[in-house]
Amino acid sequence: MPNTYLAIDLGAESGRLVAGLWNGKTIRLEEIHRFPNGPVYLGDSLRWDVVRLWAEIQNGLSLAARKYGPGIVSVGADTWGVDYVLLDERDEMLGQPFAYRDARTNGMMEKAFRKVPRAKIFAQTGLQFMQFNTLFQLLAHKQGAPKMLERADALLLMPDFIHWALCGSRVVEFTNGTTTQCLHPLTRNWATGLLKQFGLPTRIFPKVMPPGTRLGVLRPGVAERTGLRKINVVAPPTHDTAAAVAGVPTAHTGKANWAYLSSGTWSLMGVEIQKASLSARTQALNLTNEGGLDGTYRLLKNIMGLWLVQQCKRAFDARGRKYDYGQLARMADRAPALRSIVNPDDARFLNPPDMPKAIQAFCRETRQPAPRTEGELVRCAYESLALKYREVLGWLEELTGNCIEVIHIVGGGSQSAILNQFTADACQRPVVAGPVEATAMGNLLVQVRASGELATLAEMREVIRKSSKVAVFKPGPAAAWEDAATRFAGLRRGN
Repeated sequence: MPNTYLAIDLGAESGRLVAGLWNGKTIRLEEIHRFPNGPVYLGDSLRWDVVRLWAEIQNGLSLAARKYGPGIVSVGADTWGVDYVLLDERDEMLGQPFAYRDARTNGMMEKAFRKVPRAKIFAQTGLQFMQFNTLFQLLAHKQGAPKMLERADALLLMPDFIHWALCGSRVVEFTNGTTTQCLHPLTRNWATGLLKQFGLPTRIFPKVMPPGTRLGVLRPGVAERTGLRKINVVAPPTHDTAAAVAGVPTAHTGKANWAYLSSGTWSLMGVEIQKASLSARTQALNLTNEGGLDGTYRLLKNIMGLWLVQQCKRAFDARGRKYDYGQLARMADRAPALRSIVNPDDARFLNPPDMPKAIQAFCRETRQPAPRTEGELVRCAYESLALKYREVLGWLEELTGNCIEVIHIVGGGSQSAILNQFTADACQRPVVAGPVEATAMGNLLVQVRASGELATLAEMREVIRKSSKVAVFKPGPAAAWEDAATRFAGLRRGN
């Protein structure tokens, strides 16, 4: 019977428990339990219902115990970055955690820069400036609820909170820690000097641990309620993109001739490097250095991603015009090519009340035809994303001095054949799409490695190549995309 490893994979729209069945050469994934997720308004603030999420996780663990029993070796969680839970000294949770799209951080970056210049923050964190980074969330917390922050004894990021619920550990895993804008990329520990400049309590920041760390065994109560043994709790790369990059099926680990694109609600496009890039040019381009497996860094750009399409669909549904994503893709394919384009990272697209209206307004303001039909709107979103990928690809080649020969697209967005082809066409690079389950595979295989059955990242990726299927998209004619890229550069607002 193969050994079984469990991945808790929590995204902004849904969560799930996935089993990885390891036979010593390949890994097979089985989804055990899926459940919805999403921020909820509590008063006027946007929060995560972590109590409900924890209940769903326990349900999934119970199902896993019944199906796989004593074959289960370990469990580990990955989630999105930046959001946190505060615990007091008695391990009581202080409030329901805020969701990163909450409006409390509006204007907080500008306030921060008046206290500590932008360049000095970047030098100590190496992180892309986004208003929802943990640093700015904490400054908003200090402004809005200072007494709560004073009471706090520990700050745990979302996957670290899940690990605490599983086994009682109070640590922050490195890859997710690097998303906070509170961690120094050279020391690989908290930027305590910066935190003190902002008057933030450094005592609440726990020890930083590398991915692959054994955190402990299941709490007795969790084991009893779920029917599991006291299995190991292992920290995978807890940031979902770090796990996804570990799950890229490249044969060129250690080389810089390939790029990854983790495609989902967000598009995270970058390269795997050995040392953080802290140059003035990196800062000017607003790229980020996030932690990866085995001490690597992910030099990447955080792009708005399929959020644009998801929110268009949501608006269509609300108007009674309900289509699945396959139907929307076919409608987009029939729409006029490269007629209207937007900058996906324009601030208006972060959380608009109506995404189609936001896209139309952008097009009117930039003197382009406003997309009218569902197909035109979705095509505009897809083409705009592909053009953004092209732009970022150029920045990555400039910063690394390397020619990127292939783009690996992983995650849910790798199933979008139309976007994959647009990406190949816009970037004039072959695109290798898949696996869809890169995040879960990266999570699970780090657990396998922690048990001693694999040794290197290259070995992990060889397993992924043997265990998954990919699709290759070759670039088509370039002329129309070259013209569109020139237009894109002219209309883009900011980075």
